Amino acid sequence: MSPEKARVFMVDDHALIRAGIKAELAGSVEFIGEADEVAAAIEMIIERSPDVVLLDVHMPDGGGLAVLEGVVERDASVKFLALSVSDAAEDVIAIIRAGARGYVTKSIEGPELIEAIERTAAGDAVFSRRLAGFVLDAFTKGADQLHTTPSMLDPELDQLTPREIEVLRLIARGYSYREIATQLDISIKTVESHVSAVLRKLQLSNRHQLTNWATERRLL
Repeated sequence: MSPEKARVFMVDDHALIRAGIKAELAGSVEFIGEADEVAAAIEMIIERSPDVVLLDVHMPDGGGLAVLEGVVERDASVKFLALSVSDAAEDVIAIIRAGARGYVTKSIEGPELIEAIERTAAGDAVFSRRLAGFVLDAFTKGADQLHTTPSMLDPELDQLTPREIEVLRLIARGYSYREIATQLDISIKTVESHVSAVLRKLQLSNRHQLTNWATERRLL
């Protein structure tokens, strides 16, 4: 008898990404639902009790962290696997500390994602290789450091929305506007708007200054 497929619920605010993941994993897992906003996700996950919740980290209204916290306080047995464009240490640590079993980036290949889902369903901790180092480092630091995020330390960073921070990181890593648009599944015009907002809020003049600002704060 073949093993049962993992029952997966997907939370992501981009319809194209949800459709792509479902197409990629078709036949390997059983999708039992999806949601694109926090409140609906929490209610549907509690109602359907999936084996694994595939969770986007950066969404409106508190993002994946709000979904995770909202579910865990009602049913701590639900297993979460974060699937995010972000590979920033603070994102990884915040999600894991909130109760996720693993964290992988959206650059992951289909077969690897299937394996990650199956391992998460089985109770394993699953991380992309580079991200595992962030989690290990977290356990070697003091409690004060673990609970401190860049936004708590930097009032300037607090001005930015999660999406603006994502765009900021990608700009600082040398991505073109077109590459960022593809990575985040948004239009080039939207990328330009986010960059303009970031420059205005941080009182910077150009991309070079923005990259230096991000580098100084170890946001890369």
